[in-house]
Amino acid sequence: MHPIRARAALAALLLALPAMAQAADFDGASLSPLWAVPFAGILLSIALMPMLAPAFWHHHFGKVAAGWALAFLLPFAATFGVPMAGAQLVHALVAEYIPFIILLTALFTVAGGIYIRGNLHGSPALNTGLLATGAVLASFMGTTGASMLLIRPLIRANDNRRHKAHVVVFFIFIVSNIGGSLTPLGDPPLFLGFLKGVSFGWTVQHLWMETGFMLAALLAVFYVLDRFIFKEEGVLPVDPTPDTRGIAFEGAHNFWLLGAIVALVLMSGLWKSGVSFDVYGTPVGLPGLVRDAGLVGVTLLSLRITSREVHAANQFSWAPMAEVAKLFAGIFLTIVPVIAMLRAGASGPFGAVVSLVTGPDGAPLPAMYFWATGLLSSFLDNAPTYLVFFNTAGGDPQVLMTALAPTLAAISAGAVFMGANSYIGNAPNLMVKAIAEDRGVRMPSFFGYMAWSCAVLVPLFVVLTFVFFR
Repeated sequence: MHPIRARAALAALLLALPAMAQAADFDGASLSPLWAVPFAGILLSIALMPMLAPAFWHHHFGKVAAGWALAFLLPFAATFGVPMAGAQLVHALVAEYIPFIILLTALFTVAGGIYIRGNLHGSPALNTGLLATGAVLASFMGTTGASMLLIRPLIRANDNRRHKAHVVVFFIFIVSNIGGSLTPLGDPPLFLGFLKGVSFGWTVQHLWMETGFMLAALLAVFYVLDRFIFKEEGVLPVDPTPDTRGIAFEGAHNFWLLGAIVALVLMSGLWKSGVSFDVYGTPVGLPGLVRDAGLVGVTLLSLRITSREVHAANQFSWAPMAEVAKLFAGIFLTIVPVIAMLRAGASGPFGAVVSLVTGPDGAPLPAMYFWATGLLSSFLDNAPTYLVFFNTAGGDPQVLMTALAPTLAAISAGAVFMGANSYIGNAPNLMVKAIAEDRGVRMPSFFGYMAWSCAVLVPLFVVLTFVFFR
């Protein structure tokens, strides 16, 4: 762009910024379903381009994501005006994307600073034990934290196995998703429910049976499958990782920083402050600012005190984080009209979806809430999807925790469990995939992964529905 035109465009945007603060939210009921095309486009790009044009995608996936984001933002600005488009951009960045990326970066960095030294041997029993350990950790340090802590040791333990992609797939099922369903610290949808007034212990009280069923079934299926593959394939003649005496943690001070991350997240939910700052129409509360500043500080401190040797041993790289950051920037922006249309309820373009969850008598149908929340969470961000159906069910946390407890349990389980259905259902899924591929594991394609989830997870979800959500 010519320098004079660039300065003029920037000046126009700066002049429009004060008006953004006054821009009202737009009505999703008035939108055409065509506004969902950019979102569908970025999803299809993530699904197809690594298969159809792998070299191009590897070098330009950030530009593709930016292109789809502009395919939404520019027509939206032309239709609703620059102030409205700017307000939506600022809201997506300030209220959702930036806090999301700051938390992921902190967990990624701190977990990447812990190296589990020692050569674990990836037998079926050991792999099952690591997955079970990760499932327990996920509800206390988040699915991202548990995933980043354990995925590298798991891959290293199996580096003498010929076939190991299935191990990573089940890791995503168990550690990166379903294991995080018992506390608000485990997964973003549950944390949003906590911020809305759902008590901290409600999820463990009402989801422990559903979670226990899923984890027990998945661990059993994995053990049988991994044992069969292990017997069929054997191991490589030479183990790439040399044996050592015992298991030791290097960079163990990062465990304290993981505790600080948990404390900061919990603080932001418990601290009620009336102090709020208006960022061009988006309110930003003081607790959230303190949390994010603290998380940035934790990230920098971890990088400062973690030795280069630990990062080298972990093969720590920013590539997985960069991939997630670029792709989710496009997802968070293009999802704006989709969420607005869902929030419009039965009168909106997606009214048929909302109507499915309510019976003829107006009572909520837990089974339908489970599947509607879950199927949308498989491809949309599961946090706003949780909020959509939380509000569809009335939005009163006291009523949802008591009289409508089965409905809230169905919404919570659908958002967390079915985030495992696709690579984009939950942020750790893509991060684990990127780390595994960086370590030479040939992971399934987008649709190849979904073949695994349809074969393993969906039948379990059907059983879960008949047992718990009828």
